[in-house]
Amino acid sequence: MNPASRLLTVVSLLSASIAAPLCAQTSAPSSATMNLPSAPSATAPQAPAPAQPTPAPAQSTPAPVQQPPPATQQPPATQPPGSNEPITTIKVQVNEVNLIFTVTDKKGRFITGLRRENFGLLDDGRPPVAVLRFTQQTNLPLRVGIMLDTSSSIRQRFQFEQDSAIEFLLQILHRNDRAFVQGFDIGSDMAQGFTNNIDLLNQGIRRLRPGGGTALYDALYKTCRDQMLTLQEEGAVRRALIVVSDGDDNYSRAQQSDAIKMCQRAETIVYTISTNVSPSKDKGDDVLRTISESTGGMAFFPIKIEDVATGFRNIQEELRSQYSLVYRPTDFKQDGSFRTIYLQALDPRYKVRASKGYFAPPAQ
Repeated sequence: MNPASRLLTVVSLLSASIAAPLCAQTSAPSSATMNLPSAPSATAPQAPAPAQPTPAPAQSTPAPVQQPPPATQQPPATQPPGSNEPITTIKVQVNEVNLIFTVTDKKGRFITGLRRENFGLLDDGRPPVAVLRFTQQTNLPLRVGIMLDTSSSIRQRFQFEQDSAIEFLLQILHRNDRAFVQGFDIGSDMAQGFTNNIDLLNQGIRRLRPGGGTALYDALYKTCRDQMLTLQEEGAVRRALIVVSDGDDNYSRAQQSDAIKMCQRAETIVYTISTNVSPSKDKGDDVLRTISESTGGMAFFPIKIEDVATGFRNIQEELRSQYSLVYRPTDFKQDGSFRTIYLQALDPRYKVRASKGYFAPPAQ
């Protein structure tokens, strides 16, 4: 049975679980110390491609379900000395998942104001035990990173990247948000660590200089590992990276699949803005699209370099138009496995964009 058909059979179950009393959510700290992979690794399992959804049924008052027992906290994960195996945790309680997602219409316009009963959800092919919280237009604090390609291939376009990034930060950062700025070519240059100070972020962006080859996968892997996975937060936050690059990697030790899996482990949505303005299709465009789609983000392809700012504005609008859904998965195991997520709007006019899945915590 395909995921779309199965969703129709579980809508009533989901509606009932959604009616459960809301539970407070707390965050569990994550930690990771690992080396950059030296050999290719397989990509994480992908969620099935969404089939055309059917119109949502008329709303009815779902029957309440018994409130699940409280979740238990998981201590930070540690790694044996000398091991190269990745360590992963989810950022909420060990048996709760906080899914951030976006809804658009067929023209790509953001849709807000939907209710929790407008969606069907499968986690690893099964409906959740309970939906604990659903938030429209979430105002969860942002932890956002700006990654600017500083390789020699974008030398002539670099000032537009800098100007657009600065304007984006001016518009997007609120009091409880923090951002960092990083450049990358064959290595990574942390120009400014996490801060809410726009002046410091501006100075960091202006200090970056182009030159050298491109190690996109290495930079993405290290950034998610060192900046996002290790975040210590008292409450839930949204993690997002904005990567401005032509996508042409010619220097990385890590594979594309390594970078994507690390983003998924760090529960980080990646948005990409292409600096390739050639009229012909470039392989780097496919790279950027794959990274974004695998993490629940979106890739933007400006027609001319001056339109990079438009990509930043689109991302800004999306970050302020997202939904948050906290749920408790069925048959959840702490085995370090990749669990697929299939989220669908029950109204066929709408399209949901979310991460394809997440990594469960390893066994203790």
